[in-house]
Amino acid sequence: MEPSLELANVTRVQQFVLLGLSTRLGVRDVLFAVFLALYLLTLLENAVIVSLICSHSELRKPMYFFLGNLSCLEMCYVSVTMPTLLLGLWMGPYHISFVACMTQLFFFIVLICTECTLLASMAYDRYVAICRPLHYPLLMRPQVCWGLALSSWLGGLLVSVVKTSCIASLSYCGPNVLNHFFCDVSPLLNLSCTHVALTELVDFISAIVILWGSLLVALASYVAIGRTVLRMPSAAARHKAFSTCASHLVVVGIFYSATIFIYARPSRAEAMDFNKVLSVVYTVATPLCNPVIYCLRNREVRAAFRRSLH
Repeated sequence: MEPSLELANVTRVQQFVLLGLSTRLGVRDVLFAVFLALYLLTLLENAVIVSLICSHSELRKPMYFFLGNLSCLEMCYVSVTMPTLLLGLWMGPYHISFVACMTQLFFFIVLICTECTLLASMAYDRYVAICRPLHYPLLMRPQVCWGLALSSWLGGLLVSVVKTSCIASLSYCGPNVLNHFFCDVSPLLNLSCTHVALTELVDFISAIVILWGSLLVALASYVAIGRTVLRMPSAAARHKAFSTCASHLVVVGIFYSATIFIYARPSRAEAMDFNKVLSVVYTVATPLCNPVIYCLRNREVRAAFRRSLH
């Protein structure tokens, strides 16, 4: 009975300290200006794309439907992580309440899992368009597109509920300093003073299913696209298809490489400084680059943008 009473009397951490990207004042000022500009540019790019897709009937196609979903997600995504990053650069290490930390973690997991499955859906859409063009209107009819999009969002929500519940149920009774610029899974697990084997297992399995599963779908789609493109008789058509798929593969490769390295390992990540750099890649760089790679290089989107300007 006495050990249980002692355990019950352990003080639970009520807030965490986020160290942010850098603690050097001169460096923080420069980084704050850079990341604030990137944040505003990301919001502007994605808002323009959503506006174009909603206002131009020629963009009411499955590909642009998924791109609109991705742009909405990217705006939410950067708005979950960038405010704490900017606050850390402006103020230095600062306190965040336990509830606010778990709330940020919840929305971050929702969005990163949804982005994984959305990227896989977009790769499948391109596979059907290039490899099975005659069946495209049937295989990518509106009901299918809505089903893929909803399953992506609901799947991310379900995974986040399970993972966040497991992490929030842990006891945090020791150090409360998170060596990160937002509340992420690995830093929180490192601070827990209770047994985290079950939580690590849930985290690892969900990462395998979501990250590796969606990556395999995307890779299989692009491999099939590559085989189809190689059989095209026209060199111009092959060049156009390869240039488009290559840019898509760069975005997919960068995003999945960073996320799998951090989240799809069966043990807690200890090299947090390196993880922070990787986190910048998929929380800042990919939301900034996705609109350029997927939309602004697209002829139909550029034409719609020019018409909107005039």
